[in-house]
Order: sequence, then C-alpha cells, then structure tokens
Amino acid sequence: MKTNFRNFLRTVRRFKTAVALNILGLSVAFAAFMIIMMQLDYDLGFDKFHKDYDKIFRIEVSVPAFAITKAPIVPRPMAEAFFESSPHIVVGAITTPSGQAFFHVETENGAKNFFREKTLTVSPEFYDLFTFDFVEGAPNGYIAAEDIFIPLSMARKIFGKEQAVGKQIFLEDGTNRTVLAVYRDFPSNTVIENRVFFTLPPDQDKNIRGFDCTAFIRVNDASNAPQLVDNFFRTHDFSVFGQGASCEDLEKMGFQMYLTALTDIHFLSDIQHDYVPKVSKQTLMILFAIAVLIIVIAAINFTNFSTALTPMRVKSINTQRVLGARKNTIRMSFVSEAVIVCMLSWLVSLFFLLLFDASPLARLVETDLSLAAHPTIVCGSALVALFIGFLAGMYPAHYITSFVPALVLKGSFGLSPKGRKLRNTLIGVQFISSFTLMIGASFMYLQNRFMQKSDLGYHTDNIIVVETDRIAGSRDAFANQIKVFPGVDEVTFSASFLSSADEYGTMNFRYRGKQVAPHFFPVHYSFLDVMGIEVVEGRDFRREDELLEQGAWIFNETARLQFGLELNTQIEGWFRADIIGFMPDIKFASFRKAVEPIGFYVAGAQYQYPHLQANNTYIKLHPGANMRSAMAHILATLAEFDPHFPFEVHFFDEIIKRQYTRETSLNSLITLFSLIAIFISIVGVFGLVVFDSECRRKEIAIRKVLGASVFDIVFMFNKAYFKILAVCFFAAAPLAWYAVTRWLENFAYKTPMYWWVYLLAFAAVAAITAGTVTFQNWRAANDHPLKAIKSE
Repeated sequence: MKTNFRNFLRTVRRFKTAVALNILGLSVAFAAFMIIMMQLDYDLGFDKFHKDYDKIFRIEVSVPAFAITKAPIVPRPMAEAFFESSPHIVVGAITTPSGQAFFHVETENGAKNFFREKTLTVSPEFYDLFTFDFVEGAPNGYIAAEDIFIPLSMARKIFGKEQAVGKQIFLEDGTNRTVLAVYRDFPSNTVIENRVFFTLPPDQDKNIRGFDCTAFIRVNDASNAPQLVDNFFRTHDFSVFGQGASCEDLEKMGFQMYLTALTDIHFLSDIQHDYVPKVSKQTLMILFAIAVLIIVIAAINFTNFSTALTPMRVKSINTQRVLGARKNTIRMSFVSEAVIVCMLSWLVSLFFLLLFDASPLARLVETDLSLAAHPTIVCGSALVALFIGFLAGMYPAHYITSFVPALVLKGSFGLSPKGRKLRNTLIGVQFISSFTLMIGASFMYLQNRFMQKSDLGYHTDNIIVVETDRIAGSRDAFANQIKVFPGVDEVTFSASFLSSADEYGTMNFRYRGKQVAPHFFPVHYSFLDVMGIEVVEGRDFRREDELLEQGAWIFNETARLQFGLELNTQIEGWFRADIIGFMPDIKFASFRKAVEPIGFYVAGAQYQYPHLQANNTYIKLHPGANMRSAMAHILATLAEFDPHFPFEVHFFDEIIKRQYTRETSLNSLITLFSLIAIFISIVGVFGLVVFDSECRRKEIAIRKVLGASVFDIVFMFNKAYFKILAVCFFAAAPLAWYAVTRWLENFAYKTPMYWWVYLLAFAAVAAITAGTVTFQNWRAANDHPLKAIKSE
C-alpha cells in the first residue's frame, strides 16, 4: 500500500498539469451539478410550501365567442356558484387583476414618504386557501374593505421596527387603508408573490359578463377534481346569470372550464391574461440533461485519466504481484486513491459554489445558492462524488491488474483492441456531448439576440419613458416643458408601454352582429407618428379626434383580416367609435406570442375615463443627444410638478429587454455550463492523449528511427482523432437539431436554423482537440528515440 501511494505521488509529480486539470474538471463539474440542481429545485418546487398544495387548483376558461382561447379569468358570480357546486370543494377564493399602487405614509412631522408596491385584491377566503404565516395580527373574523395585509419586508421598509398593525397608508385617490396583519414573506418561487393584499368587497365585480376575476379552489382530495367541472355544468341552473341563460347558451359561445393544479401554473404556455412567471419544461429538461452530462463526462474523464497512468504504474504494480501482493489489495488501493481524489474535488467544488454565489454570475439563477438552503442537494452531490470515485477507480484497478505479470515485466502488454474500443467509445460520448451543447447554446444565444434586435415595427432607440399617471391632469403642460430641452424631438403618450408585456387587456365589442375582442391600447393622437408606425390604409389620428364625441380606432392587419373590419365603419360596445385606418402588424407584445388583433384608440370627449387615458409618456430624443442631460432635465421637470413623488425614468429599449430577462438568464446559464462541459471533455481528451502517447512511445521512437518527422507523427495522431470527431459530429448534429427545434416551439417567432452554426461548432471542437493532441504528442515526438526504446 505504501509503495503504491509512493508510486502514485511520483506520477503526480511527473504529470502535475494533467492531475491539476483532472481535479479542476471534477470540482467544476460537481459545482455546476449543484447549481443546476438548485435551480431545478427552485422551478419544480413552485408553491409546494403551501399546505395541501396538491389539492389547490385554479379555474380557467375558454370562450371563443369572446376571443378567449384559454385564460384564468371568470365572472365572479360563476366562480362563486362553482364554489358551492360540490361538497368536495373545501374553500374557494377570488382575486381581481393584479397591479401596482402608489401610496404614501405620513410621518409625525407631517412629511410624506411615497412607496410603489405590487398589489392584489382578494376575497377573505384567500387567507384560508393559501398558507400564510402571520407575524403581526391575523384575519380573525370580519375583514373590512379598508383592511390590508402586507409582507414583513414591506412592513420593515415602511414602518421600520415599529408595529405595523393598525397603521394607515394613503392611496393616490385620497382614500386610506389600515394594516390588519403582517405575514412572513413567501419564497420567491410562488404564483402569489409578496404583495399588499387589498380586500374585495362582497358586492364588487358581480357582472356575469365581466371576465375579470381569477378563482382558486382547494378540494378535499385531488382525485375528485376532474369530476367537478362536469358536475357543475350538469347540475347548475345558469338562469341566475341572466334572463334566458342556460347551458345551451354557453355551448353556443364555445364556453369551456378547466382546473389547473397550482404546481402546474408556472409551466403553462399558450394561455392569455396570465402574468405568473413562466418557464419552459423543455428548458428545464435541457438544464437537467446538461447536469447529467457534466457528471457523466467528468466520470469518463476521471476513468480515462486513471487509465492513462497505466503505462507509468503497471510494471511497479505487477512487480508487487510477482513478489506476493494480493490482487484485491492492489485494486482496493486504486479505488481508495480515486475516492480520495473525488472527495477532495467535491470539497473544492463547495468553494467554487461559494465563489459563484458571490460573483455577478449569481444573477443568472433565481434560487438561493447557500449551502444551508439546499442540504439535500449538497449531501446528494457528495454521494455522487463518492460513487464516481468508486466507479472510476474500479475499471483502471481491474485493468492494471489484469495482465500476466511476466508479460508486463517483459513490456509486451501493449494496447489491446478491446481497450482501445472502450476508450474511443468513452471519448465519443464526450465529443457528441460537446457538439450537441455547443450547437444548442449557439442557437439559444441567436434566439435571444433575435428577440432583442429584431425590427418591432416602431422606434425604440433614443426614447425615454416614464409613468406619469400621477400628473395626468398636467400632461400637456409637462410635455411642453420637456420640449424646452434642445435634445428633445417629440413627446407622446399611451396607456401602457409597448412590448412591456406578453399581452394587453382585451375588450369585448360587436362588429356587424359579431362578437370581437381585440387588444385595447389607448394612445395620444400623436403616438403613431412619433413612434414611426405607418398607416397603410385610411388616415392617422389627428388632434380633432380627441374632440370627437366617441373617439377613433386604428387596427392592425391581423384584426382587419380576423374580424373582417372595413374603413369608416363602427365598432360597437359600451361605447362606439369609427375605424379610421389600418396599420401593419407591429410587434406590440413579446416574441413568445404571435401577433394578435389590436386596436389603437384615441378617446373622444364623451369617454374621458381613467382607463381610456394615455398618460404614460414617451420622450423621443434627437440622435446624438446627451442622454444623461436629458434624463436629468426630465427628472427635474417631474419634480416641479410633484416634488415628493419618486418617479421612475427608463430607456425604452431597457423596458423591452426586461421582457426577456428570464430567457436571457437561463440561456446564459445553459451557455456557461455547456462551455464547462466542453472544457471537461477537453480534459478527458488530454487524459486519453496522455495514455496513447505513453503507450506508443516505442512506436513513435521506431518511426523516428525509420525517418518520420515530428510533423508526420503529430499528423498521424491528429488524423486518428479527426476520424472520431467526424463520426461524433454526424451523430450529434441531428440530435442537436431535434433538441433546438423542440425548444424553439416556445416562441411564436424564431431565429432561422443557420447551417453555419453546425460548421462553427465542428471547427471549434476540432481546433481545441487538435491543439490538445498536438501539445501532448509534440513532446513525445521530440524525445530521443533511444530513451523510449531503452525504457521499454
């Protein structure tokens, strides 16, 4: 045992670079594995902290007559009727559309501290359905309409260390709310989120035609959920929803109801009016596959590296066998060495994990990367390291003791065809993985770039945006004062910011006797002109359209074709307005969604309601204008209109990029770990090259004696690896194509499948491999031939 260890240390000293690379590869692999598994645990654990999470479902509906394909919105009367339709439903709760609210808290000296927080209006049953951990107060008994619930982090931010219960906040509309309870912050992986929860009055949103509530239920047993919808429509009297209402009427509308498990909401696609954070299951599968590949490649590398040391250790080992050492003892010695190296690498990987958590790269993941937050994953990775050490030590231990001692001492064992085939298979797995990962990561980068750089059909550069609902009454005065700055070109307004969401609100209208529900986007009359949106038929908005009694519409091409719209006709609903023009299909939402019908609307004099007003500001600057000075001027002007309010000013292109933060982070994460996997594969190539060059030293010496040059020998080795590369590339290319194609299904608009990406991936892996092979064999080819022959 002592002799074995001494021989191993001698080998380590002789091949310091190879040993260091191998430990580095293993430790990086373990760290990457833990980071990926922590992110997967975050996504797959959405809302599993709630008690009875597997019994909670969200109600979703499909109403083709209202252009609702599938959405988590339902009329409140229908939701409440559904809650009462079965004894299997333990509790039901309703929420109304979420958003953000500006409010302030008055200090003792009369000053006002302003805040902007996410809000959600919920029915009182909401606190029974989901799991809240209240640290101050509790929803005991009656909850008044003015009562609110806030998270602990918000209570500390607003009220400091003072008790928050009983304190008041004041909203923009002049009303006040009282803090009834403070709950402990939810984990970030939840569809509920930490919000200010307002209370839904008992009589609010009772319109059966108003699809504006989201409803959740908790059942007594998850197996009862599939029958609830059928039972509801089979037994319920829908006449309470209006005169003549019936199941037949709902069937004519194409109405359908669904129940989606709480833990599945995070993964839903092709759903409307759902603002829950989403992730693609294909993306998670790719991440998991990369985690497994990294571990497999690391295990292969370690096995190859241990085998690569065979020529340097086999004579010493078999000399011990001739002198009486037991084969099992020698094998256990090798396994112990491998386990020690793997566990040492695992310890180093914990250090790498801490470094990653402290670096800017930590922003690529959403989960907590601390070791204490994921004890199961940390301990599990230790077991994986132990298993790899045992498995990777068994093969070389068996291999190195499998030769007849006499033959080994004579130097006759060589490279067997069986061993060569196994090693080529293992390195082939690494090459296939490298090609697949490099191709996949390249297309993910191209798709992300495509989403951020593609022409949206309107201007995005040199535009500053700010939400100015706060000073809506002074909108025009604010615009005029902004234009005083010499760098400002134009100022315009809209109710929302383009491309800041996957979709926008729809509104139900009638057109020539048919129900239509376009996306609804109120704008200032100058909006299309300032944003560079062309009107292809009819005319653009004019100032006098704001003076019309009913206002005016301009629809996109999809709306015209889908609804059969024509110029100079009217859209009817709770208000009427003329169609004055049509525009091309601009990308008004994210690239995840196909272009849908949308109408830009300038509100007339009769309809000056808050939700129809365009009060969010776009400030277009001259090309080359000083952006910093312009930003300072805008902030100073805002302060003149409201000196206490904390306005937020952004560049428009940043608003658009923010839509793809999740994709950008995940794609960067996949790219990073793909590069790590490729690096580990190259370490494996290095180990195999070491093995080949050491075992073929005598062959190299004889070739040199017979006149072969160093170039000839290096070329011979490179040609052998090039053949393996070519075979692996043709195996990996269709695999990568299939994986990328499936992943791109998550987007309505996709980057082309460029052929040069495949060629670039092959060239990159081939260049790295050639460099590795040339580096190692250049030294072997330059050794004196007599030295190699004598050693044999």
